[in-house]
Amino acid sequence: MTASGGGDPRDQLVTLVPSLRAFALSLCRNGAQADDLVQETLLKAWSNMDKFDPATKLEAWLFTILRNTFYSALRKSRREVQDSDGIHAASQFDKPDHDGRLAFKDFERAFDQLSPEHREVLVLVGASGYSCEEAAEMMGVAVGTVKSRTSRARKRLAELMGLAEGEDMLPDADGGTAAVLSRSSVIAA
Repeated sequence: MTASGGGDPRDQLVTLVPSLRAFALSLCRNGAQADDLVQETLLKAWSNMDKFDPATKLEAWLFTILRNTFYSALRKSRREVQDSDGIHAASQFDKPDHDGRLAFKDFERAFDQLSPEHREVLVLVGASGYSCEEAAEMMGVAVGTVKSRTSRARKRLAELMGLAEGEDMLPDADGGTAAVLSRSSVIAA
């Protein structure tokens, strides 16, 4: 079939679908893939109809598009790894180191803005792991004062860091930093 009949070659596309599908089936050996290949071919032909030379056969042009599309997809699929359950992709993931460093810098800036009393209580109770009673004895204040300062310090630290309730700022933090953050009701892990 030639397009030299003077009409728009797009008008002939529908009549060529059965031939395209048969050719696609011979390549794919799968009906659904063949249908997808024919659809892709028709889309490419439609959008590139200005490149079609009316002096040639429309069917041959479409078969060339179909064949090239099939082999391009085949080459691409050979480079792809079948990973429907995501195991391979999960093994390839590596969280960037800079995220942790940036988060820790934010933590340091916020920590430096705390009052000396708040920094002291967070270091003793949070980072160093002392009990409130032990920290109270070291600081020379009542146990209730230590508990109150610890709560206010953690809350203020969360505010300075712009954290929402329940948000974990440093999921991969070292033990001391995690301890400062982990006991807060505002920054629960």
